Parts: sequence; C-alpha cells; structure tokens
Amino acid sequence: MIRKEMIAMLLAGGQGSRLGVLTSSVAKPAVSFGGKYRIIDFPLSNCINSGIDTVGVLTQYQPLRLNTHIGIGIPWDLDRNQGGVTVLPPYESSTNSEWYTGTANAIYQNLNYMESYHPEYVLILSGDHIYKMDYEVMLDFHKQNKADVTIAAMPVPLEEASRFGIVITDEEKRITDFEEKPAHPRSNLASMGIYIFSWQVLKDALIALSDQNGCDFGKHIIPYCHSKGQRLFAYEYNGYWKDVGTLGSYWEANMELVDLIPEFNLYEEFWKIYTNNDIITPQYISADSAIDRSIIGAGTEVYGEVHGSVVGAGVVIGKGSVVRDSIIMKGTVIGDNVTIDKSIVAENSRIGNNCQLGVGEEAPNKLNAEIYSYGLVTIGEDSVIPAGVKIGKNTAISGVTLPEDYPDGILNSGEYIIKAGDRL
Repeated sequence: MIRKEMIAMLLAGGQGSRLGVLTSSVAKPAVSFGGKYRIIDFPLSNCINSGIDTVGVLTQYQPLRLNTHIGIGIPWDLDRNQGGVTVLPPYESSTNSEWYTGTANAIYQNLNYMESYHPEYVLILSGDHIYKMDYEVMLDFHKQNKADVTIAAMPVPLEEASRFGIVITDEEKRITDFEEKPAHPRSNLASMGIYIFSWQVLKDALIALSDQNGCDFGKHIIPYCHSKGQRLFAYEYNGYWKDVGTLGSYWEANMELVDLIPEFNLYEEFWKIYTNNDIITPQYISADSAIDRSIIGAGTEVYGEVHGSVVGAGVVIGKGSVVRDSIIMKGTVIGDNVTIDKSIVAENSRIGNNCQLGVGEEAPNKLNAEIYSYGLVTIGEDSVIPAGVKIGKNTAISGVTLPEDYPDGILNSGEYIIKAGDRL
C-alpha cells in the first residue's frame, strides 16, 4: 500500500478571462512568464523544492499546451513510479459526465486519486500565482497547532483589503472569522488560496457539500469547516507573491524581473524554478544591436534594440527595430524598423516591417475597458500584423490581420480586431 504524508492538488483549469486574448487558446497556468517559464512552473517547482513528490494537476480549459508542457514531470523530478505528477482532466464515469464546476468540485471528483495515496494531509494550490514558498514550513505550522485547516495568508495594505478574501485571527493565528471581499475589512490578512487540510476533514467536507452547485473552497468548504467548530489557522507569509490574473499585474510582474535588483529572484541556487526546456540554439546578438535591463531567451536573434523588456526563446527582432517595456513571447518574429512600446505580444506572432505599437494618447477599450487597460497593446498568439501599420494604446488584436483591417493604416487607441473564430 502506498502512503504519502502529504500530496498536492494543483488547480490549473482556469480560463483566465481577465488576460483577454492571451488565453484565447491556452489555459492561464500555461501562459509564458519571464521569457523562459510558464506560470505553472512556480507552484510545481515549489512542490519539489518542498519535498512533495506527488502532485495531481487538475486541468479543464484548453489543456493541450499544459499537458504537453508537464509531460511525465521530468523537469521537476516528478517522473516517479509511485506518486509523481498526474494530469487529472474531467472524465466520464458510469453515473455521470460533468465539467468541474468549482474549485472544490474539481477536488471532489478526484477523491479516488487522493484516497489511493492514503495521505495524512492534502495541500490545495492554485496554478496561476508567481511566488516561492516552502510548503514544508507551512505543514510544520499546521501540525504544531493541531489544525484541521491551515490557510496561507499575507498582509496587504488595508486600503486594498476589500479586493481579497480576508481572515480575522486571534493572537495565536487561529481564524475566528473571515469575509469575502468586505467593504469595510476588519483585518489586512488576505487569503492566498493555498490550503493544507487534514485528509479526513477535507474528505468529509467534500462529501457533505457534493451537491452544492459550483462548490468552491473560499465560498463553501472553508465556511463549512468553520461552522463545524474545526480548528482553522492562518499561516502568515511575507515573501513575494503575485496573482497575475490581469494584464496589468502580468505585465508588472514581468517588468519587475528586469529591475536592477529584482524583488523576485529567478536565479537562486537553493530554490530553483524548473521548466520544460526546448533544446534550441544559443542567442545571437548582432554588432548593431543594443540591449539593456532585459531578459533574452535562448535561440533569440537581436538585430535591433531591446530596453527593459522580457523576450522569450526563438524570437527574431529585426534591424532598426526598438522594443521598450514589453513582453515578447516565444517564436515571435518582429520585422525591420518596428517600434514596440509597452506591449504584450503572445507566442508565434508576426509583426511586419515599419510597424509602430503603442502610439498616441490612451482611450478606453471599446471591447472591454476593464481587461484591456493599463495603456497596453495586447496581441494574441499566432497573430499577424501587416507592414506599416500603427497601433494605439489599450488595444487588442487576435488573428491574422490584413491592411484593410486598419483604416488609414492605424488602429486607434481603445479599438480592437478579433478575427472570426477567436475568443474575446
């Protein structure tokens, strides 16, 4: 019989709709980050660095890229005969066939998987946060307090607390109450969506709430456990943690990597971030190029200038082109004499010669002003921008676009082009 002290369940099925065209054909945890990684690499690396060798990855929306990236878990040393990494998509049973309808419902549908390891504890993780955390330290805290549930929480500025699920604790960090996005928060300790459950407590709660539509940890499971008088504790975390769920926070987190002294260090020997690397050629930097304060991926060719940007693997930046404060993802080809300012260009896109991205004054986006904001130009993967066009700020483009899509050769600030078949 296989017995594991603690196993991890990694929720990676999110559509990531607030990332707009970046997630039109890929799940949010599979979106590129830092020129080399995908977002899911961070919780996976945290697991293996914390000594957790059994991880179930729950996928749903657009899982192909994620499945291919994870494979059998070799980069994270998770290719094990007993345990390792297992991708857990929704499946058809003899009684029903249903999508995961909520975070807890997804875990409930995989009770048999968890049961097979006879765990003492189950760690619940989200697949879309950028951070480094030693889950073993959190488990020690859980044990010391004889907790039934431990919620990782971090202090946030009180004026921002209403954006989060807030936990209220006593002086021993036992949770006495919690509020979901309160208008007048009584605490500044925000839940990070990272939980350790004692196995029997989790199992009982999932079964008791199995008929709850859209069953969710924050809204249903945690309140249920609290109502049963179980011991809930907050594990306070004070390191770097970023939810990259919006284009603004995603862009900011990437830009922070190229700060002179980055707040989040990708290069620490003692806590490595592992990823599934392609075997590709070295970088080529031409004699005419200029690069400062940037990350440049393997196999990338730079013939122009790159300033304060994160550039993925296998990118080509043509002669006379200037890229500033931007994220250029893997496999993108940028022509000659192109200017790119404060843009996110997704994988395998093509930018024609003499284009200008990020011009003019800001205007609210007409498709979705909440998503396409921050003054960014956002271009979905496999998109094509024809030569000589100008693109304003707070714009979104997805698909193969043609010169006639740009009246007078310009896409004004706040406008968008979403080709047929592409998701908004």
